[in-house]
Amino acid sequence: MSERIYDRVALIGLGLIASSMFWAIKRNAGIVGEVTGYARSEATRDTARRIGLCDRVCDSAAEAVEGADLVVLCVPVGAMGSVAAEIAPFLKPGCTVSDVGSVKRDVIQSVGPYLPEGVHFIPAHPLAGTEHSGPESGFAELFDNRWCLIVPVENTDPAAVTNLRAFWEALGANVDEMDADHHDLVLAVTSHTPHLIAYTMVGVADDLRRVTDSEVIKYSAAGFRDFTRIAASDPTMWRDVFLTNKDATLEILGRFTEELFALQRAIRTGDGEQLFDYFTRTRAIRRGIIEAGQDTAAPDFGRSHKSGS
Repeated sequence: MSERIYDRVALIGLGLIASSMFWAIKRNAGIVGEVTGYARSEATRDTARRIGLCDRVCDSAAEAVEGADLVVLCVPVGAMGSVAAEIAPFLKPGCTVSDVGSVKRDVIQSVGPYLPEGVHFIPAHPLAGTEHSGPESGFAELFDNRWCLIVPVENTDPAAVTNLRAFWEALGANVDEMDADHHDLVLAVTSHTPHLIAYTMVGVADDLRRVTDSEVIKYSAAGFRDFTRIAASDPTMWRDVFLTNKDATLEILGRFTEELFALQRAIRTGDGEQLFDYFTRTRAIRRGIIEAGQDTAAPDFGRSHKSGS
């Protein structure tokens, strides 16, 4: 039995991340007394009850957060402000409100103004996920050896940060702290722009498929299959990500475009040396990811077929 961190945790939104959080909490019995949950969709709530997701599924966000020591907003970043406004009057004094959104500056600006005095607001972002969504997509191992970035706002209570850090570590994550603007720039490089490129490449292939009578789909090699996996992610979430992390994403897209033009020039002029040097340098980044324990060298890129991760 692990040491209790929170008596009650409320998960608002019951998709992949929230469901994985619940199963990870249950795997580490004792860290939380009770987990309540709420989803806007009645069908999602019914599914959650059917599969035993959360100790108690509530029919309103207000009911879910009542008496909770930790409230985690697991909704798309574009919806977080309205959810914060909805739950604010019902938050327990001294509780912690956090989130799992992949954009932080916009979330801070959207959520912070609604929270009452005495409530600790500590944004966070677990860097974990799959292309699947919904309450049935979660699994306890999602956060194992992945990073969760905590982004404390000004004058945050250190004890509240310590508790949130301990919570995520108990769920299996490595934890680090980061400034909101730096977080958004880093994620624009490591996640947001790659997703946009993947969506674009799959869109190009779809146009080509109309010409080649589905050969693009039929003869997909591993590289394209990986693009389609990324591009299968939740469209609502990614629409909100790009609209709320606009500046950082556009900056990285600009740099990407410059690199792409340089490669186009090298191909056009037959500059094999530049291409070889470039690919050698980028290959080293892949080795660094493997050495950091964030993936494996296995042909399936370290993904478990059983979990769908």
